Amino acid sequence: MSDYGYKIPALNDGEVFRNEIVIKKSRFITSAGHTRGVAEAEAFLARIRQEFADARHNCYAFNAGKGNETAFIGCSDDGEPKGTAGRPMLNVLVHSGIGEISIVVTRYFGGILLGTGGLVRAYQDSVKEILTVLPLKDPENLEEIRFTADLARMHILEELVRKYGGRVISRDFSGTCCTYTVTADAVKAAFLKKDLERLNQTAQVS
Repeated sequence: MSDYGYKIPALNDGEVFRNEIVIKKSRFITSAGHTRGVAEAEAFLARIRQEFADARHNCYAFNAGKGNETAFIGCSDDGEPKGTAGRPMLNVLVHSGIGEISIVVTRYFGGILLGTGGLVRAYQDSVKEILTVLPLKDPENLEEIRFTADLARMHILEELVRKYGGRVISRDFSGTCCTYTVTADAVKAAFLKKDLERLNQTAQVS
């Protein structure tokens, strides 16, 4: 394990890492991506669903935050019997210690029913197999920043975050405001905070 206590996928932005297994003629195609934050995870899932739009199931699990935390996780059975795909996949992912990762398992049905127990094992094995071959690296030295903004200022402030190479991890809407969690390079974070405070004086930046 790294000094950070977890690893992340050693993949470039937009890069997809794949592995495939066949169980009783059903194809299980597993796609993994490096996704920092829920917004990137959702974009990755939408991309894979579109690529495999003809598949019967595109089940997924993601941990878009730190590998030793569960603040930004999600999963879906996508039409498989409840509890046979998304949750088993997420359990493997959470216990792997890998963060900032999204995984989609695309299933092409081969005509032979696997049963609920067989499905659980198939989806778990799909995740386990790709994690054994997925290239990993230490996380970047990032600092987490939280701030609240009026909805009217969202566009301006998000442009500022991008200017400093930051990434939006989550948005929490409440009334006329949005609370952000963003990450930025530790060196640039101090400058980003100052500019956020200057442009968004009614909100507290931490």
